[in-house]
Amino acid sequence: MKKADISEAAARTGASAYPPPHNEKLEGRKTWMLTKQFGLMQFGVNRIELPPGAWSTQRHWHKTNDEAVIVISGELTLVTDDGEEILGPGDCIGFKAGDRNAHHMQNRSDKPAIYYDIGGRDSWDVSTFPDIGLEARTMMQIQFRPIKEKS
Repeated sequence: MKKADISEAAARTGASAYPPPHNEKLEGRKTWMLTKQFGLMQFGVNRIELPPGAWSTQRHWHKTNDEAVIVISGELTLVTDDGEEILGPGDCIGFKAGDRNAHHMQNRSDKPAIYYDIGGRDSWDVSTFPDIGLEARTMMQIQFRPIKEKS
């Protein structure tokens, strides 16, 4: 089995689905979609590098997907409805599906921070972003194909 490619070339850099101006705080963020490299579809693991000053996402919560974050290096500030908490290497946090306590992380340090984001892949999940008044739903497309005949 081959290892995931975490080279700079394999990273998705600066891409954000947020509409302007909500995408600006994510500039410089690098994401390695590890489970996608292996074709895994039931859960997702992303390796993420945040440069100084960047945010992980806009603050959000998930309707049907659990989420966990494990910090590998650097320092991040977790921001939730309950307040702020500093996270460092080895720290792990979890967010239960349906808990409306919106969260995100900010890199307020002067060094890059690296973490793993692990979450469900329920195609009916809704992400709610209360600070910006938006929600996001997975775009599903139906594709028809002929039934394969059994031999």
